[in-house]
Amino acid sequence: MGSIKENIDNVEKRIQAACDRSGRKREDVLLLAVSKTIDVPRIKEAVDCGLTSLGENKVQEIMDKYEPMGEGIHWHLIGHLQTNKVKYIIDKVELIHSVESMKLAEKISKLAQERNLTANILLEVNVAEEESKFGIKPSECEEMVRKISVLPNICIKGLMTVAPFVENPEQNRVYFRQLRQLLVDINSKKIDNVNMDVLSMGMTNDYEIAVEEGATIVRVGTGIFGARVYPNKK
Repeated sequence: MGSIKENIDNVEKRIQAACDRSGRKREDVLLLAVSKTIDVPRIKEAVDCGLTSLGENKVQEIMDKYEPMGEGIHWHLIGHLQTNKVKYIIDKVELIHSVESMKLAEKISKLAQERNLTANILLEVNVAEEESKFGIKPSECEEMVRKISVLPNICIKGLMTVAPFVENPEQNRVYFRQLRQLLVDINSKKIDNVNMDVLSMGMTNDYEIAVEEGATIVRVGTGIFGARVYPNKK
């Protein structure tokens, strides 16, 4: 891996090529820099290269980095969110990617009302129906959209999935295609207050395939910052 700037240039070229192959505009895809476990100085290097949208898996990391990173950052929560932690990030994040229960949606709605803001969310769909992953089943998605759409101060912007980790990214094309089809199908039902246009799918291993299949947000960490070094847990 090269420098952060070189890595970003490489990712950008690959996203552009995937857009070219699928007849899409580059500006229709957001490159979300996944900054989990990465320290502030290194994240700032990525921000200096123009990546102002940052994705974190843990509420605590957003809390720790929010002040040091300063203004002009668009924070996204992409990891599992517990209801008791919503209050810490409800006014800090631009988009919550990982809503997968009514209980969580109701909590977000309640706190958003109290803070007088609108919370933007994605529904996390476990397209591959992996036992180890969070997310609702594709078959439950429409019903959940209908239920959440009537809650105040919460807006469903689209869908998110974490595809299986595979050696050959082509294997995930089917899941990205299914998620996009699910979004199209639900939009076609013309549910009040629902017009979803965000597809958060694709990570370092498979983002090019995801872009070809319609991703509007790709979540890239290792491809930008290099392999993560996890601190030894004592």
